[in-house]
Amino acid sequence: MSYKTIFTALTQDNLAQPMLEHTATLCETHDAHLEALCLGVDRSQTGYYYAGANALVLQEVIEKANEDALALEKLAEAELGKTVLRWSCDHGMAQLPDIGRHAAARARFADIAVLPTPYGDDRGPEQEALVEACLFEARVPVLVVPEKRAPLGAPKTVVIGWNESDEALGAVRAALPLLKQADNVHVVVIDPPKHGPNRSDPGGLLSVWLARHGVHGEIDVLSKTMPRVSDVLLRHGADIDADLVVMGAYGHSRFREAILGGATRYMLEQSKLPVFMAH
Repeated sequence: MSYKTIFTALTQDNLAQPMLEHTATLCETHDAHLEALCLGVDRSQTGYYYAGANALVLQEVIEKANEDALALEKLAEAELGKTVLRWSCDHGMAQLPDIGRHAAARARFADIAVLPTPYGDDRGPEQEALVEACLFEARVPVLVVPEKRAPLGAPKTVVIGWNESDEALGAVRAALPLLKQADNVHVVVIDPPKHGPNRSDPGGLLSVWLARHGVHGEIDVLSKTMPRVSDVLLRHGADIDADLVVMGAYGHSRFREAILGGATRYMLEQSKLPVFMAH
């Protein structure tokens, strides 16, 4: 298994350059094709307008979104033409409530999506929608990267948040191309259950499976000494100087729309490391 199609979505000019650098490095490492979707976003509050808004106001917003999309496409084409061997770039525009559908339609044919951290003062509301759409609608693993970190090619040290769940196992399977490149993979088990089939060897079956794929792994059993499991995982990642965190993505179903669960959201809010997630 390898990543041969990498997807990214660009909606903000201040995040576009870092995302292009991250995806270009990943494409070079995996000899992959990059697909970039440049979206101009109608940033009105809900995608609708106050009663009585005239056609001129609506047209101005549409034109502005289209100009933003074309500007992002021009930036992406200039950058990718210099750094990526195989790539394609397309542009479009969407209202905020509909942006996830556009991204998911493209991302579902990719092996991995690379997106910026969705939370922060300089983030538009569409960033969270893009992550959710790729994870829950397109069902594609997502690599969420803080734009200020150096691009991640082949990670040296990886932390896996392991809790025996289907989501965690799916994330590990999807991350195999990255795990095989790592020098050290730490399977982190926090407060393993005292009862159950794996109580005497938490993470053991996963480590054996990884070893058969040529992944050098070790098991770190930790106590939950902090209020959140995410805090323990992030602190351990910092202690061992990890390059990447791999974990399952959890969501809630509300009004027929998947949204990030509390633990997943907190991890993305707090992590200074790239986070690889799958659902």
